[in-house]
Amino acid sequence: MKWDLLFQLLVNGLIVGMLYGVVAMCFVLIYKSTQVVNFAQGEFLVLGAWVCLALVTQMQLPFFLAFIFTLVFMAIFGIVVQTVILRPLIGEPIISVIMVTIGLSIFMQSLMNWIFGNDAKRFPDVFGTSDVVSIMGLNVEVAYLLSLVLSLVIMAVFFWFFRFTRHGLAMRATAFDQQIAQSLGISVKQTFAMAWAISAMVSGVAGIVIGIVNSVSNSLAFVGIKVFPAVILGGLDSIVGAVVGGIIIGVLENMAEYADGQWLKIGNLYTIAPFYVLIIILMIKPYGLFGTKDIERI
Repeated sequence: MKWDLLFQLLVNGLIVGMLYGVVAMCFVLIYKSTQVVNFAQGEFLVLGAWVCLALVTQMQLPFFLAFIFTLVFMAIFGIVVQTVILRPLIGEPIISVIMVTIGLSIFMQSLMNWIFGNDAKRFPDVFGTSDVVSIMGLNVEVAYLLSLVLSLVIMAVFFWFFRFTRHGLAMRATAFDQQIAQSLGISVKQTFAMAWAISAMVSGVAGIVIGIVNSVSNSLAFVGIKVFPAVILGGLDSIVGAVVGGIIIGVLENMAEYADGQWLKIGNLYTIAPFYVLIIILMIKPYGLFGTKDIERI
């Protein structure tokens, strides 16, 4: 066994898994607040990455300024999506809302193909992200370390926001019971819009980080599909479960790559392993590791 390669992939899996956990939190945030599964989450990542890259390369803005402008743009975009597209569907069957998010995904893919093209493009080397540092004998790219730090910061901000801020408590109350929250003077419509704005912003940040680590292309939208097994594994209504599920899937992907390269020789186990886990979890524990059981009488 190549132990150095195994540990290298394990570390990479933990770092990528933290980023998956951040994206999974966006899924959970929207679902807890609005009971909607956003299948266009991957396209939100791509849009944030493309907008930031365009501001840096075409408008020649400094990266930090482009980053702030991208956050503002994604927040406004999330509010517009919720207000214009999804708010009129309140009270409609859930399958109708799901189909709308799928249609939004296809529309955004086509629009971004038209505007930005299909070619992959890289961010300028702003932070020296092509450099490699040695940690306990393991070579880790600076870009991966930056993504790890940013993921931890986002998770800490999520915890603080939901635990100690007025808007975070209002969002938790709305997720628990919309009618009770409204009777306490909480604007459910504003809470829905806030949830989509936060989800879009965080997705945009994740897209920028992935774009810096790899490159920016419309194929990044597949990350939204890859994260879905992490959401189901952790529990569709659990923020903690989203983080844990993301880490598990990230590590599983890299361990599958190791096993595939060393023994199995299948060729695409890295891609399909999370979906095997999705099927197994749905059969054994359909509510996930931390999800709330919802028992209904027939």
